[in-house]
Amino acid sequence: MHEPVQEKTPEMGSNLLENVGMKQSIVGVLAATSLMCDNAFAQDIDTLVARGGELFNSAVGCHTCHGATGEGLVGPSLHFGPTPVDIFDQLESNPVMGVIVSEMNPSDEDLAAISMYIRSLAGLSLDAALPDRWLANLAIIKANSARDFEFAKTPRDLQVEGIERYEDLAANWTRRANEGSLLSHYQTEVVATFDPGEPKFTPEPGRTYFYENVGTTSSPSVLFEGYKLPESNQIVVGDAETREVIASYMLPVQLRAVVHTSAMSPDGRYAYIIGARPGGDIDTTTNLGTSATLIKADALTLQPIKQIAIGGRLHHGQVFRDYVLIDYFARDPDGLGFALLDPETDEIVGGIRDADLGGYVYTVWSDKDYEHIYALMEPAGYASGRSTGMTAAINMYQGRLLAMRPFWVAKINPDTWEVEQEYPLPGYRPNWLIVDSAKEYMYVVNSMSNASKIAIDSGEVVWTNGTGIGPYGASLNADESELWVADKGEAAHHLGRTITVIDTHEGHAVETLYGAYKVDHVLLSPNGKEMWATSNGEGRIYVYDAATKELLTKIDMPENGDAHGLIWVHYDENGESRVVRDQGNFHGGLNPVDGRVLDY
Repeated sequence: MHEPVQEKTPEMGSNLLENVGMKQSIVGVLAATSLMCDNAFAQDIDTLVARGGELFNSAVGCHTCHGATGEGLVGPSLHFGPTPVDIFDQLESNPVMGVIVSEMNPSDEDLAAISMYIRSLAGLSLDAALPDRWLANLAIIKANSARDFEFAKTPRDLQVEGIERYEDLAANWTRRANEGSLLSHYQTEVVATFDPGEPKFTPEPGRTYFYENVGTTSSPSVLFEGYKLPESNQIVVGDAETREVIASYMLPVQLRAVVHTSAMSPDGRYAYIIGARPGGDIDTTTNLGTSATLIKADALTLQPIKQIAIGGRLHHGQVFRDYVLIDYFARDPDGLGFALLDPETDEIVGGIRDADLGGYVYTVWSDKDYEHIYALMEPAGYASGRSTGMTAAINMYQGRLLAMRPFWVAKINPDTWEVEQEYPLPGYRPNWLIVDSAKEYMYVVNSMSNASKIAIDSGEVVWTNGTGIGPYGASLNADESELWVADKGEAAHHLGRTITVIDTHEGHAVETLYGAYKVDHVLLSPNGKEMWATSNGEGRIYVYDAATKELLTKIDMPENGDAHGLIWVHYDENGESRVVRDQGNFHGGLNPVDGRVLDY
């Protein structure tokens, strides 16, 4: 980390002299440019266009991002006819153009040749007077940008300079987690048991069903006039092939709570949904800062079997080996940051406390082989308890904070319960993580509207780029060439309704799709062909064709209750069930990258 140097403002007289000198130098540059143009471009247009074509189609040329015809690829169309000034501006300001600068290092004449070649691709006029005019304009731009004025820096400015670069943070990262095994336990308690009742549907062998938990906090303003929120939470099941809801069950009002996720046991026999507070109080607001119970329900009757105190309020859940990996919103004083729940015994077999990780856990994720757990970590101190990260992000959006302390990922070995590696993040408040099928890279989505691709072994940030506002859930497509990000408006109090599709190689957005209000989670379906996106705002699931990006259908949740998470359960030819997809990963041998998908 460099030591900043105090700078002083030059005297006014000095500035005037410098400005006069600058004007004189520009005049000189223009004269030189005019002479150069008379000589350099006393050549035919065909020769210039041919030179531009060589540069455009070279190994590091423009065709890589803009296509051989210049109509656009991961970069935009160039058929508007960029001038050398336009290209120079990109070389100076766009980090992606760094390879052009370092490998090609084009001269002014090269830029003019490239511009003429692009005009030929676009069918624009090839006026022989253009190169002279372009180079004269480019000389002015370069002369004006060649000088940086010096201004006074306050002590505060110097402090900020010491912390504002991600490279400095990564180079000086200090481990947050304690060393050694961090295994802790929590004793669950069965608060109540229930008669599961009769099946709501009969699954057919060979078919796949989707499960969805819905709550009571949709946004009436985005629905229809006179809309009233449902009285309680519901568990919903539908046919994955026909994309139709076939059954649902509304929990008794006394079990109501603020729902955020859908989770199931690995064998697909039990569904989990948030229940009322341990003392019996129901949630009537969206307050997530208090503990809550876990409702275990029969996957066929959709009705509760048990109400369990698990040491906090369930946030997310997903299949992990023979267990359910859960993280929490609020924790009890002796609760865990995340835990593994045994669905057979309803006991927590292990977990880790926030204090041992050096910060608060927000969400946890795994790779496809359940080799590691990745915890998205938040620095403490922006608010009491687990609300610290959300409070920080809200304050950042609203301008009360200008910077935040770093957020990071903790990579945990679930066999030894040790933190093997920590990754400081180039962004604020991470909420979603995906590990690719080769376990080489992880994709991290941040509430402050960006996403990153990070090499797992080295921690190198391959790219970081913007998304839509307040992104939340994300999913890779079948060949992992695209990252679909749900632009929910998280922490920005924004009714986000777009999905940003990002090229995973270059890190650039290639398409923005129109979606549901407060689109929250987006998941590739088990057939590898569809992206399903849940809506917190309007209580629907939007289903897109993953290849064409076409919106295929909208699935209304009962009473338009807000939808959270998604799970697919497949029944084999013997009628045995298993979870094949949830928000964490594909399961049961499915892997779309290798073509192992369900055919329906």
